[in-house]
Amino acid sequence: MFEKIISKNAPESSHGVPIPPHPQPEASTGTAAGSSAPAAAGKRNILGSDVEIQGEVRFEGELVVDGTIEGRIVSDGSLTIGESAQIKAEIQCGSVTVRGRVAGNIVVKDRVEICARAEVNGDISANSLAMEAGAVFVGSSTIGKARNTPKIVETPSVADDSLLEVSKTSEQAPAA
Repeated sequence: MFEKIISKNAPESSHGVPIPPHPQPEASTGTAAGSSAPAAAGKRNILGSDVEIQGEVRFEGELVVDGTIEGRIVSDGSLTIGESAQIKAEIQCGSVTVRGRVAGNIVVKDRVEICARAEVNGDISANSLAMEAGAVFVGSSTIGKARNTPKIVETPSVADDSLLEVSKTSEQAPAA
């Protein structure tokens, strides 16, 4: 009786014995939040609302930020700034969607989207810009394929001796 039920639902070997199904590998959901391992392109990475980062963030694929970042964000991938996110950073990415708050310049190869109730305080350079009703944008924008797309450059530290040396040299009066 049970043999007939099993044989109807499962493939059989040549001896009439059911062959058990092979276990399927579990799908990976990407890098865990806060992990230092980089994600492969096409992966979705999430920084939760309890994550705070100071410094430079680099990623591949897609990054969704619901926490706080202060510093710099660099990638060729897609960045989504969640509703609870607080970003004080220079951003250089493939594309950016803002749902939270950003204070800093955004340089994007493709598209910047500022959603309703989102706030951006800084300059934007992108191929296209979309703003929903209710979005706040304070700054200037350069939209379209510009010949000279601005790049984010390293800002020298105030403690940098070469910066101080240049300042001292420029203050001296020319010898006559």
